[in-house]
Amino acid sequence: MRNDSLPPEDPVLHPLMASAGDDGESEGDAGLATKTKTRTQRPPMYKVLLLNDDYTPMEFVVHILERFFGMTHAQAFEIMLTVHKKGLAVVGVYSFEVAETKVGQVMDFARRHQHPLQCTMEKE
Repeated sequence: MRNDSLPPEDPVLHPLMASAGDDGESEGDAGLATKTKTRTQRPPMYKVLLLNDDYTPMEFVVHILERFFGMTHAQAFEIMLTVHKKGLAVVGVYSFEVAETKVGQVMDFARRHQHPLQCTMEKE
């Protein structure tokens, strides 16, 4: 049963306002409760790289970029040219699990089509 005649400062109605001496603790034990905020760190990201070789057809590389990395034909063509001219190119940046999966997909697909295309990943 609620007693409306008690003032709102009464420790019974507001237990957070009770002093340290009210619950049997000595005055020396009373302390301020602090809330610590924990900052979660972002997971490390990994770059997925395609490496140039002298045997894999350019059209096949474009197809891989469109299929596994969701690029448009124009984007895939530009990246393929970068791989061809510079020897390698970053094709995406992902979490470890996603990068590892993409590398595996590309390598498996290349092997099934008998191409020596290399795809690797490295920490950003």
